[in-house]
Amino acid sequence: MNNSFINTIRKGLLITGTVALTFTACNPEPDESDLYTFTGRTIESFIEEDSTLTSFNYILKRVGYDKMMSAYGSYTCFAPTNDGVAFYIDSLYNDVDAVIPHNGMRQPEGVSASYESQTAEERLAWLSDSLCLTIARYHITSSYKNIVSLTGSGEVNTMLGYEFGFTPQGDKTLLGGKALIINSDNETINGLVHVIDNVIPRFTRFIGDIFDRNKDTYSIFGEALKLTGLDDSLLNYTRGTFTFNQLTREKISLGIYPSKNVGGSGQMECKVGYTVFAESDEVMRKNNINSVSDLIAYANKVYADAPQWYDYMRENGLTVSTGDDYTNTFNALHMFMAYHIVKANMSVNWLVYDKGADAYWNFAPDADPYDYYDTMLPHTMMKIWEPHDVGGGKSLFINRYQTYNTLTDQLASPGNNHELVRPGVGINRSASLQAFNGYIHSINGMLVYDQLVPKGVLHERMRVNCTSLFPELITNRIRSINSSDNLFSGYEGGRYGIPVNYFENMVYYVTEPSKSICLNYCTHGAMRCWESDQMQVWGAYDIAFKLPSVPSDVYELRVVYAPMSYGSFMQYYIGTSSSVATMMPIGLPFDATIPVTDPRVGITNPAEEADQGVATDIALHNHGYMRGPYSYCGHPESTGWTTSNNGRFEFGASMTIRYVLGTVELKQGTENWLRIKSLNTNLRDKPVGIDYVELVPTSVLDNQQYTEDWY
Repeated sequence: MNNSFINTIRKGLLITGTVALTFTACNPEPDESDLYTFTGRTIESFIEEDSTLTSFNYILKRVGYDKMMSAYGSYTCFAPTNDGVAFYIDSLYNDVDAVIPHNGMRQPEGVSASYESQTAEERLAWLSDSLCLTIARYHITSSYKNIVSLTGSGEVNTMLGYEFGFTPQGDKTLLGGKALIINSDNETINGLVHVIDNVIPRFTRFIGDIFDRNKDTYSIFGEALKLTGLDDSLLNYTRGTFTFNQLTREKISLGIYPSKNVGGSGQMECKVGYTVFAESDEVMRKNNINSVSDLIAYANKVYADAPQWYDYMRENGLTVSTGDDYTNTFNALHMFMAYHIVKANMSVNWLVYDKGADAYWNFAPDADPYDYYDTMLPHTMMKIWEPHDVGGGKSLFINRYQTYNTLTDQLASPGNNHELVRPGVGINRSASLQAFNGYIHSINGMLVYDQLVPKGVLHERMRVNCTSLFPELITNRIRSINSSDNLFSGYEGGRYGIPVNYFENMVYYVTEPSKSICLNYCTHGAMRCWESDQMQVWGAYDIAFKLPSVPSDVYELRVVYAPMSYGSFMQYYIGTSSSVATMMPIGLPFDATIPVTDPRVGITNPAEEADQGVATDIALHNHGYMRGPYSYCGHPESTGWTTSNNGRFEFGASMTIRYVLGTVELKQGTENWLRIKSLNTNLRDKPVGIDYVELVPTSVLDNQQYTEDWY
């Protein structure tokens, strides 16, 4: 049947250096004028009354965080004991690998005694204000984390803007691989205090340095990283600080555009990070690779014929080099290594929209979390997939491939028409290493961009989430912020303001974007969105964003929207660069306010149709529309996913609809950009949402045997 849905810095980042960046991070500094204090027991009074926590209280007072911990809010504080603080500051002072002696700890003015001769209490004065600030902010989170929420494994996002992991250890919880919670859930009127036996250690070294320190596990991979010069490419950690613009502040002052984080200095740092998927020496040996010379020979072999399937090389007349200039982008070893790196700082729990303990996880029971990411091999992608029916739904694979993956032979089911061709390269959830600006994840097989990736893995309906389009959302821990990050009452979910120019993959064609455009990231709550999140662009927008680096093919291009009265009227364009001169209109002007029952759309209620909407799907697609996916729902925290509460069967003004922009040929050899221009008469209060884009090869659409699945 026809388819129904048609080198100083290299040695390690100084702790004192890292802190300089945090002064303009997204969490505002304590401002005494804005703090409303309590008279009951607060986090600060709890700490002050405990004689085992005096050292940590000294640190809080040094940087004014004692006042924050006495003020209104909902915080969780992980307070290390005096012994834990003493052990930590001794390790800082005695760190022989520190670039600056003693990590910036200095003899206090007026003190003549040596560090070694001083008591643990006296040594606290040797800490710099920057070190105190780092310690304080890394032990506080602005959300409520009781001990139940810290069971199993996961991460806690801190006020420093970086997370630490938690894992079980016996009957206790271990934080950051070092600190045990020894006294939990001490309730106060402004949050919780967990007493811990050590300071939670910060990661202050770059990815290359982490490989150097783990040569017993990654000697071959680490040496190859140096040979290719890619270790130097992984030294970036920030794009700088961006200022919130005029329109954003206007909307906040009016309560129109709720966002908790826009305040204080009005600035937000954009951190840069990386994720490296690395084969251990053990994995290498299993593939007869016992040295970096063996790895070079392996790369020369697997990439020798790459231009036959790697469209970017063929379209640009490039050839594979097998010489000894391993820094050449298209040297086989460089290609092999570059495909292992994604420019986004992702812990193992954020490689896909993982179920975890999040009440807002909104997928169907048999829907599989997956995401696509561009790699550092030019214009290539990888897919990370967590199949629901493998390993209890917690196994992660890179480039897993089964036939007809997004096509089905059944209604309301992914179907039985699939054959597993490649199980994919497994990711070890329990063997990750954290660096200052990224993660190293251990993989159990050889990762290669071979012919089966563009011709099989990526030859499917690709639904690419906004967090993959704008990876800054991941690296800066904005992805899936807590719903408590909403500032104004009456709004559901978490909302987060984003400065103009924050995203590398977004450009603006208006004269003064800071006065006419504002960006808002929304998640959880009422959001009927894939992965429970979306970007919104408000104002007189005329923007473009880079599409993912798909293989060369002819694609049907789709977006998703909710047909609401405050929706937008817009024109889409496609271009081969961010230059407006390359942009050509795709489709007719699109009005997202047209009611779903309007004949121009033609949506019907599939629950009232005997075939569950199969026949009307065809007519709907002919109008350029598609029902939303069956695989996710809105308000998962209250009703969860059901056969009626999902993107396909929810019917009414708040339902989601996919809009077919048209058919377009995309080349891997160039960039591909999607432009959206507002045609609204009211230019300020009509937003456009960027939830996900779908790119579907027309050969997948035109399959004569199977139909596109509902998922």
